[in-house]
Amino acid sequence: MLSWEPWAGASRGIDQPDYALAAIAAGRFDGYITRFATGIRRQRWPVVLRFAHEMNGHWYPWSERRSGNRPGDYVRAWRHIHTLFRQAGATNVIWVWSPNIMRSVPQVSLPALYPGDRYVDWIGMVGYAVGERTAGQVYDPTLATLRRFTRKPVLITETGAQPGPNKAVWTSDFFRWLSHHRDVIGFIWFQRDQASGGGADWKFSSDPRTLRAFRQGLARTRLPTW
Repeated sequence: MLSWEPWAGASRGIDQPDYALAAIAAGRFDGYITRFATGIRRQRWPVVLRFAHEMNGHWYPWSERRSGNRPGDYVRAWRHIHTLFRQAGATNVIWVWSPNIMRSVPQVSLPALYPGDRYVDWIGMVGYAVGERTAGQVYDPTLATLRRFTRKPVLITETGAQPGPNKAVWTSDFFRWLSHHRDVIGFIWFQRDQASGGGADWKFSSDPRTLRAFRQGLARTRLPTW
């Protein structure tokens, strides 16, 4: 999975109007996008492309609340890029639309940010445990909202558990939760701590109990194929 972020990096702040969504949709970056799409087509391997993830948050410039962006701009930018890839023949791309879970942004409408089933192959979810004991507490409210407007398969595109007394417990429950959600086709664990760029130590190897819970859960997990 490749996370593709339309900005100049965190050092430029979270308002970057040079990379506004409307500018993308209007074609300002078509040359670059087409070259990128052509490169992906030529290498032939399947690529899961996560463009402008966590768009329902307010912490990236591609939020519709940042950089002069307006309601509807995200969908227009996504569809424009998707069209350019199709024109370039990059049919080996799996498009994953990846919002953050609703816990921190419950007032933001996910349907309003969804490009539509014609433009999306998988649904991503970014969600971390910050003290919860069960995976359902983290994912279920967002998953229920997603299922009101799409039945596309789900990929947990970022996850991990914050250090604390519930970390190992939550890690064990995460694998139980997976076994009861056959529409969830996989996950990517954010295996980083503060020294490697994480806001906390999200690593499953952070302590012996969590590492044991992860190993045992992974050993009994059988994910569906798509």
